[in-house]
Amino acid sequence: MNCDEITGQAVRHIMFHIALHFIVPFLIAAFFYRHDFKRAFLTFICTMLVDLDHVLADPIYDPDRCSIGFHPLHSEFAILLYVLFFAAPLLRGRFQMEGPATTVLEWASLIGLGLLIHMVLDGVDCLV
Repeated sequence: MNCDEITGQAVRHIMFHIALHFIVPFLIAAFFYRHDFKRAFLTFICTMLVDLDHVLADPIYDPDRCSIGFHPLHSEFAILLYVLFFAAPLLRGRFQMEGPATTVLEWASLIGLGLLIHMVLDGVDCLV
């Protein structure tokens, strides 16, 4: 699909999808981490950086293509890793970790949360 073939409806769909990628993570971060800007910002940014794998595709964006399963960072294996990142704090209780290890697990969980939010939004977009 080239730029001349993009309809007004497709443009609205693209803009809505992009807006969701900003609004939903921002609202979640603001709700859960309103007193910790650094954590909120990391959760928000991770939802956007995962789209860097789109530059490997030709065309970079195709409104008729589902990102889930197509791009490397949107693959089923990658999503499994994001789930493991999100579940990382469970290891803290299992192995009685304290100090810096706990902080690393918390950050891994926040990154996993941001990535899972992104995958859910892309998955919903595939259904529409």
